[in-house]
Amino acid sequence: MPVPAAAGGPPVAEVPPDQFQVVTEDTVLSAVLDATLAVCLYDAVEEHGALLHLRFIARGAQQSDVTDRTLASDLLLLDRCVEEFKAALERGTDLQGKIAANVEEGEASHATAEAVLALVGAYLADAGVKIVAQEVDYGEPRRLRFRPSMGQIRLDPLRA
Repeated sequence: MPVPAAAGGPPVAEVPPDQFQVVTEDTVLSAVLDATLAVCLYDAVEEHGALLHLRFIARGAQQSDVTDRTLASDLLLLDRCVEEFKAALERGTDLQGKIAANVEEGEASHATAEAVLALVGAYLADAGVKIVAQEVDYGEPRRLRFRPSMGQIRLDPLRA
């Protein structure tokens, strides 16, 4: 649920991991990227947008089984997000996407992130969404702010 912003700015809606939010009015969508990725969707003509926030977590006795289940559930959530986003559009003439990710250090984390990013990118291309930017950060968590009405993403370090 969006929270009114201070100083007359647009309301801000926090999107927790493994959830998404679709907006049809000028709103800032926000998420903390900490071993997670954000898929930011918008129409370059309308103010509509969506933010999907996914985890890169892969744990368990058999790493590949967990990764397969993670990828399958990520794809289902991505599909729901894209479908709800498209349903909210009036015309849907210029669908664009930006992806921002924060990945933990380590070879296993990097491999998982690469697999998820490849899957997300391929799905979005098939869904008619043009990826115009992708940023992957390794290390410290970041605060993402996405304003669909302007197609703007801002990544800031978390402050203590």
